[in-house]
Amino acid sequence: MKVYLETYGCQMNEYDSELIRSILAPHGHEMTAAVEEAEVVLINTCAIRENAHRKIYGRLDMLRPLKKEKKRFVVGVLGCMAQNLKEELFDHPVVSLIVGPDSYRSLPKLIDEVIGTDRQEIEAYLSEYETYGDIAPTRVEGVNAWVAIMRGCDNFCTFCVVPYTRGRERSRSIENILSEVRSLAQKGYRQVTLLGQNVNSYRDEGKRFADLILKVADVPGIERVRFTSPHPKDFPKPLLEAIASHPRICKHIHLPLQAGSDRILDLMARTYTRKEYLRLVEEIRRTIPEIALTTDIIVGFPTETEEDFQETAGLFKDGQFDSAYIFKYSERKGTIASRKYPDDVPPEVKTDRIVRLIDLQRAISLQKNREKIGRTLTVLIDGEADGPGKGAATSKRPGHQMGKTEGNTTVVFPRTPFGPGTMVSVRIHDVSSSTLYGRPVER
Repeated sequence: MKVYLETYGCQMNEYDSELIRSILAPHGHEMTAAVEEAEVVLINTCAIRENAHRKIYGRLDMLRPLKKEKKRFVVGVLGCMAQNLKEELFDHPVVSLIVGPDSYRSLPKLIDEVIGTDRQEIEAYLSEYETYGDIAPTRVEGVNAWVAIMRGCDNFCTFCVVPYTRGRERSRSIENILSEVRSLAQKGYRQVTLLGQNVNSYRDEGKRFADLILKVADVPGIERVRFTSPHPKDFPKPLLEAIASHPRICKHIHLPLQAGSDRILDLMARTYTRKEYLRLVEEIRRTIPEIALTTDIIVGFPTETEEDFQETAGLFKDGQFDSAYIFKYSERKGTIASRKYPDDVPPEVKTDRIVRLIDLQRAISLQKNREKIGRTLTVLIDGEADGPGKGAATSKRPGHQMGKTEGNTTVVFPRTPFGPGTMVSVRIHDVSSSTLYGRPVER
């Protein structure tokens, strides 16, 4: 049957969709890029933000005409939202299949059971062992490949639903991961990004994440190794030394903060204080002076006051992040926060705070980018540049390419003779808060 697969959410969801393609292929299912052609529509969902929920339900509503039109038509909701909202999703008239993140091996069987019938099937259990380590993901062409080194999370931050949708932590073996990375290098991928909810929790027979990333960086053909995300509570010195010493491990760390107020951090169960976080930032910059640091922030967590928010803004000024992902708090079913803390910060207050924090971060990012003017940076080409000028736009920018620095900043430059996956040197002559602009120079 023709299958249309749509993915929402994080990099782990992107990776899971690649696994799903591999699981379906041996059963004769053909992927299609046109939803109108599909007999099976699978929506791989995220449960982290309210906006993702709205998008999924909106998408399901758009599928109603196809459901009425076709006798053989299956709509399946997969992933974290499927795990967390099983019963609610079955109330939607187009949904006939619910499959959680640990149940993808059952997809071919479940599709066969519901196609052409009015049956509804659900398989959404949490596994202590499933890592999909024996399945080679079916990837689309590109420069970067996601590689999940572990699944699940044991941290139970009060705002987060991941432990309830992806289960407890379990790690793949180092050799299993290296086998996948070697295969990626042979297929022409030049960058891999190692994925885990907390990569610092990785374990394999006494080996830790620092041991793994060094081995991955030594794989011939791999030019850059990235990872996301570590938890600030347990950032080991050997990992910092590995990043500092190995030329193919990118000098970029995404270090989620979530809040700058000790009171809010305690309510979030983040297990560190602002002082401890800033001490870690100082240690990182002392060990790796050229490091690019990025972070995550949630504004409007229950009971957050203006004073709490100002502490977060103050930590932004102290931390001087290269960029930040900033979100409004949205209550998630099943989390500790949803049971213990009323969502009592008004929406208009959340909006005001997120706007102020975004403005502050833009100013910091712009200043940090201005410091790169006149420097020559190594850029890994992604492809054609987006946009007719500075800032985001939907159309292609003729005659230009784009790529990423080691610190994961986008660079736009006039087209070179080289294609995606090539390293080029670019001298920076102009910047915005999010993008560098330069000209290629001979290496």
